[in-house]
Amino acid sequence: MLVEVLIAQMKVLLIGIENLDKAIKDRYQSQADKRIFDSFPGAGAQLAPRLLVAFGVNRDRYDIADEVQKYVGVAPVIEQSGQKKWVHWRYSCPTFLRQTFVEWAGLSIRYSFWAKAYYDQQISKGKPHNTVIRALAFKWIRIAFRCWKNNTSYDETTYLNALKKRGSPLLKFMVSE
Repeated sequence: MLVEVLIAQMKVLLIGIENLDKAIKDRYQSQADKRIFDSFPGAGAQLAPRLLVAFGVNRDRYDIADEVQKYVGVAPVIEQSGQKKWVHWRYSCPTFLRQTFVEWAGLSIRYSFWAKAYYDQQISKGKPHNTVIRALAFKWIRIAFRCWKNNTSYDETTYLNALKKRGSPLLKFMVSE
């Protein structure tokens, strides 16, 4: 009898989840900034709405990308006492937002040339996978922030040209592969 009750509850829950998913999709489709978040490599139908919610529609909410990085918990915390210094991630942050950016960074490796090169470069230096993904999320927030603030879609070619202009060592790594 307990199993029958749980199955009935599960059916109601699944219907509720389906209705919520549809409402989220419908609301996302009507957002003016949709094109910005759809342009991010690897964001897709699941993460693009979550990224839009993370930034919001009020462009005065954040002045610099650093504020977003700290709020979502991707920016590392550096503590120091005397001669000792240590780095850790933020404990007090909306973990679902942090998870959103970390998941997106992980997926972007498949769809972004520079993100894959950055990942490979850091792994070749002996950095652990999770550390590299968090560092990549840190970089993506800066890019996403600029796109959001300027109301422009992401363009991989524009970013690669910016790396070239700055003489980024990442480009040297991409060429040597």
